[in-house]
Amino acid sequence: MGRAVAPVVGVALLLAITVLAASAVGTAALLLETPDEPTSAAVSLSVDADTDRFRFTHRGGETLNVSRLSLSVTVEGTPLAEQPPVPFFAATGFVSGPTGPFNSGGDTRWRAGETAGFRLASTNSPAIDEGDQVTARIAREKQTIVVVRSRAG
Repeated sequence: MGRAVAPVVGVALLLAITVLAASAVGTAALLLETPDEPTSAAVSLSVDADTDRFRFTHRGGETLNVSRLSLSVTVEGTPLAEQPPVPFFAATGFVSGPTGPFNSGGDTRWRAGETAGFRLASTNSPAIDEGDQVTARIAREKQTIVVVRSRAG
């Protein structure tokens, strides 16, 4: 009788371990949060050194909620003294009235095909000269979505 019970107990233990492992995996999968916004998009940047104007064009990918984005800009590797607090209307270091979804008075959904932009005020630095390498990092909650580069024209 003892030998007949051992295989049944072994099978029961293996079954219990399998059920526990599956439960743990299932619970972990349910606890993982899926992002409610995309983590990638194609964006291009153009910079006009004569007017200190930045133009970002959403080339494709998912729609971005600008109110959840941060934007950091460097010129020749030096960060702007004042970074654009997108979306905004009037901000230190920038000419009032950014365009497109960067303007807090408009729709903050940035869709493919739309252009958003702003102009640096003369009080912001470094100044942009023709040929300068400009890099912009667009992030959501500290997670980089896209890095774009452009030579100022």
